[in-house]
Amino acid sequence: MSGKKGDKEGCSALELIDFKNALEQFQNLVEKMIIQKTEESSGLYTKDDDEIDYEKFYTTTRTLFGSAVKDQDIQAFFRKLMSNLDERPEWLEIFGCFRGENDGMFSPSKESMVLLVSEKQQITHSVVKRKDVIKGIVKVPLLHLTVTASQRGVLTVFSKQRKVLTTINIEDTAWITGCDFLPNLKYVVAVTESTIILWDYKSKESKSDGFVIKPMKNCLLCVCTVTVADNLAKDTILMGDDKGYVYLFTITSDDFIMKQSKAEKESQFKVLDSESFDIPKRKLHDDWVGRIKYFSALKRFGSCSTDSTNSFVLDDIKRLEDYLPVKEFSVPEGVNAFTYCGKAKVIVTGGNDRILRLWNPVVNFSPTGKLLGHKHSIVEIVTNEKDQHVISLSCAKVFRVWDIQTLSPLQVFYEDHGTPEEMNAFPMVFDNDHGLLFTGSDVIDIYPLANVIQDSKVLPQTHEKSLNVLLYNRAFHQILSICTESILKVWDLETGSQIYQIEDAHGLNTEVTCAAIERNGVYLATGACDGTVKIWEFESGQEVKALSLAQHGDDEHHVLKIVYLKADEGQHAVIVLEQRGKIKIIQGDSAQRDLYVTWVLPEIVPFPRRNPVVYLSLKPASLKTQDFFPEIRLLCNTSCMKNDTETFLSSVDIRCFDVLKVEGGGLIATGNANGEINLWDFESASVKCLHKTTEDNQGSGVNAILFLVHSVSSSRKRSSLSPTPSVRSDASAIAEHNGSSLDLHEKNAENDEINTEIKTEETTRCTDTQNPKMNEQLLKARAGLSPLLASAHESSCIRLWSIQGNLMKELLPFSGHPSGPLTVLCTDIFTKILLTGSKEGYIFRWNMTSFLEDSRNRKNEIKEELCWRAHAAEVVDLFIEEEKNVVVTASIDGSVRLWHARTGYYFGYFGQAKKFELTDTSRLILPSDVNDFSAIIKEESKHMEKKKVIYPLMLDRDKLKSLTGSPSDLENAGHEEAVHGFKFFRALAPEKLQPLETFEFVSKEAGAVFGFLPIYELENPIEVSMPNSEYCRCLFLLFNLMSVMFCSDWILLTSPKPTDTHLSKALSILR
Repeated sequence: MSGKKGDKEGCSALELIDFKNALEQFQNLVEKMIIQKTEESSGLYTKDDDEIDYEKFYTTTRTLFGSAVKDQDIQAFFRKLMSNLDERPEWLEIFGCFRGENDGMFSPSKESMVLLVSEKQQITHSVVKRKDVIKGIVKVPLLHLTVTASQRGVLTVFSKQRKVLTTINIEDTAWITGCDFLPNLKYVVAVTESTIILWDYKSKESKSDGFVIKPMKNCLLCVCTVTVADNLAKDTILMGDDKGYVYLFTITSDDFIMKQSKAEKESQFKVLDSESFDIPKRKLHDDWVGRIKYFSALKRFGSCSTDSTNSFVLDDIKRLEDYLPVKEFSVPEGVNAFTYCGKAKVIVTGGNDRILRLWNPVVNFSPTGKLLGHKHSIVEIVTNEKDQHVISLSCAKVFRVWDIQTLSPLQVFYEDHGTPEEMNAFPMVFDNDHGLLFTGSDVIDIYPLANVIQDSKVLPQTHEKSLNVLLYNRAFHQILSICTESILKVWDLETGSQIYQIEDAHGLNTEVTCAAIERNGVYLATGACDGTVKIWEFESGQEVKALSLAQHGDDEHHVLKIVYLKADEGQHAVIVLEQRGKIKIIQGDSAQRDLYVTWVLPEIVPFPRRNPVVYLSLKPASLKTQDFFPEIRLLCNTSCMKNDTETFLSSVDIRCFDVLKVEGGGLIATGNANGEINLWDFESASVKCLHKTTEDNQGSGVNAILFLVHSVSSSRKRSSLSPTPSVRSDASAIAEHNGSSLDLHEKNAENDEINTEIKTEETTRCTDTQNPKMNEQLLKARAGLSPLLASAHESSCIRLWSIQGNLMKELLPFSGHPSGPLTVLCTDIFTKILLTGSKEGYIFRWNMTSFLEDSRNRKNEIKEELCWRAHAAEVVDLFIEEEKNVVVTASIDGSVRLWHARTGYYFGYFGQAKKFELTDTSRLILPSDVNDFSAIIKEESKHMEKKKVIYPLMLDRDKLKSLTGSPSDLENAGHEEAVHGFKFFRALAPEKLQPLETFEFVSKEAGAVFGFLPIYELENPIEVSMPNSEYCRCLFLLFNLMSVMFCSDWILLTSPKPTDTHLSKALSILR
């Protein structure tokens, strides 16, 4: 006995050693496959004799492990490995063992669930009768309808909100066996055991709601529509019966008129004789036809039966007429259900043998894969096309979800209602647009996808705090976001994955308020609330240079905006806006690590009220020290002008600015909280106030400002407010830094002032008469290609200005809800599209191509194309990426969200678990805090009023007065008629119902009707010649006398015996 026991132990040890060797060889085989696949994807692989394909992988695996592995497990392992090299399967899976599987039931956690059973919804409307079940559910994607049919004859149509639009009870003794929808004729088709029912669900009449075609010789069991849009006046349907026949039935709108039979008036439907139709049929199966479907992607129909020989047929509908051989698939015990997955290009069948088989539509002799797990007959199969999942249902009420790519089970759940008889024909359909699974029994159950619930219920969150910055690095296709906690995060645009993050970039508890990326994407500049400025390498996140805190000792140096002017290894230059309204240029060279201030723009400018233009005396020699803008000196004392009625001082409450740097000059535009827009033109040596606010112009503060240059070749600089932060600058216009940077830095540190010279208009005319002429020449030279200036205001409007100071256009967003103040502007790189964001979270898309080509032509309009709500809170910044055709938005709600640029489709948010799928816009989802889908604005929709107007619109003169500026504003506008017309329509308001003054009559002698009519007192009554009072009295007495005579005659004629009482009645009437 001991010898035998030792032999067994030796054999077990030997088997263990052999298994380890086999496992090691198998793992080496997998490594070689991964290397081969990697080289193939990179284009470096050359085919040789050692190439590993599926046949070689199968043969080697079978040699190593023998009968211990199954064919389907080998195939599943191979497909899973080839589909995702980063997540290779574990070696246990080659033996059919999966982690997390218990007794064949795969039970994932709630986070990994595909369908959330706990979020199941039910439609409990009476779509069925008592002891009735649903036999068919059909989704109509184009019309957003859902059609259901019960066994006892209840047809129901549901709206997009799953509310009942209409329903009908078919008065037929035969049971309904299937239903579908005719897309061209807009009818619901249902089949019973002996009839075809065509229901006009749009009919409002109680009688003659459709047609019934009868009699049919065999019992019809299923029906489907052939979706071919070649003729809008006809539809084709396929039907299967209990004898194995498949019918091809084409019906046109003319058939409803020409082929009616004589029927009683009380009939619910008009009867059509089936003998009058040409209905080809062909016997394809030896048993009942259980399912029939048409796949438009394959241009083939499929039918199935429990017949083991002709279990499944897939072929062209022409085979039903020409009787040529059809493509047949044989499955033991037949097929009960089937579906087609378009992306994977496989047919999936299931039947009484409890096995799901995957077939190549071209190869019918052997399946390409099998899915095992069901313990009862499979009765229905549907496909989740987007996620590549197959959902199967067995007669034991067990649902299973499978991954079609890896052939692995994902989820199993059980339905606890319904009788076993009902489960033999359990209809099921998957709504790919909304990610919902519809099933029917005595009620309709709706199971949502877990990721859809996550997208619709979980609040998107990229940062825990409000966002301050959103920038796009076009060179690296990466996104930068910074929140109020000074956490800097960099994301990949295409996938949404986070690359790196930096915490406390400017020190502990120091808020980073703004940032900018230079045009090559190599360097990043950030500004903080304490006035510090830092330069970083974008790719590595390493700090390069800094403007130390020692140079600024108060809170007024809080940096609001920053723009990159120049960046290379030798020099960095940025222009910043501080909270107190001071704009500075900060530079640094390779010789020093610290940055320093080299140039400052004046904070306060005195403007003449009549013509707010001030000419400057520039010092071009100063360009040798700071390279960008010439220095100017302020000679006059602005404090003595505060009480001067002929001048006004510019506001220091600057909210935004933008820079346009071109060869030979530059422009700086600033927008203020009180609505002022100051344009510094260094080419014409002037500063203009484009808009001057008055006491009546409330809510016109400027929140965003942006230069618009139509020419692509024009070099320009964009402010950090612009969502295209890759600043475009002209390197040829920037000279090398030759001056002593250290001396200039020390000089600015002592003074912190500007060497500036500003001359008013009167002084300029006396001392230098060449400036106006030079300005005129420059304006003529720049005519046609002159840039425009766009400003977004608190009053929800966008204003477009010429650099000459004229108001070119005023735009008001068109949407179904108030948009609120506009907060941000951006354009694409070609300046064809203008995007705006609002304080209420709305995004508006404008097309301004034709307008910028010729802004003087009034026929060239700026067209609003799209409007959608992206956030429930204020939009901080946004940008558009033309190559990916996406828009990225950031809000104070702490989220950065991704949208389709043309449709407003929501892709997701940065920070979510799953990756973005930018090519798939099939599923309509929204963030949890947004309820409205995007609205495409059409020209005719702006002129059509869908809502009922209760009161007519009247001109509110007080509102018009508040909207109209001073006479000088209109004189400088250039388009007075257009501006006045725009403000006129904005001043229209519902009529104020104020009753006119009336007075009561002293007497009621005018009668019961006319005596109680009010008399309105007119301001300028029309003089009408009236007869005198005596003449009126005579006419009145004559009328009364004639009335008395008529009454007396009537009394005498009608009375048989006239008496004195009759005379007294007549006298009383006279009185």
